[in-house]
Amino acid sequence: MRTATISRSTKETSIDVTVNLDGTGSYTVSTGIGFLDHMLEQLSRHSLIDLGVKAVGDLHIDQHHTVEDTGIAIGEAVAQALGDKAGIRRYGDALSPMDETLTRVALDISGRPYLVWKTSFTTMRLGEMDTELFEHWFHSFAGSAGITLHVETLYGQNNHHIIESAFKGLARALRTAVEIDPRKGGSIPSTKGML
Repeated sequence: MRTATISRSTKETSIDVTVNLDGTGSYTVSTGIGFLDHMLEQLSRHSLIDLGVKAVGDLHIDQHHTVEDTGIAIGEAVAQALGDKAGIRRYGDALSPMDETLTRVALDISGRPYLVWKTSFTTMRLGEMDTELFEHWFHSFAGSAGITLHVETLYGQNNHHIIESAFKGLARALRTAVEIDPRKGGSIPSTKGML
């Protein structure tokens, strides 16, 4: 079973994360930021990765540390659950439509973290969440998971639809990339012999 549990505590946040890469998309998420909870629920449901997140952060200051550390902890849990990455498909991509919005997400579980972010917003907040923090969450997640991640909104107007299509696109691309490919016979998907 490809599972992991991460506990991350700093002077700014205390976060517990569990993942099951071979789950059904069940989730229990509580970060203290309602909109972030909604996005992480989408991530779990559409990736079929079971996700548990309990985050307590210094929200009396702002949301930055909670968003960043949640991305880091979830990324660490995914990386730990992947282990040596033997047999995985490694690559995943998705075109994610949501009403008038279309977002393209492509990723490589390469061990080389990198984020290309071509998504923008016309409002400073969604719910109570600062929109500038979405890019930061994706950056933190990609960095700690060891994923090369490209997110590009091709078009869209509604800010809620834009970010939700990005999270759903990540979920669907991640679902493909972490799957075990029976044709690979448990081998590492790299000519280098490791990722």
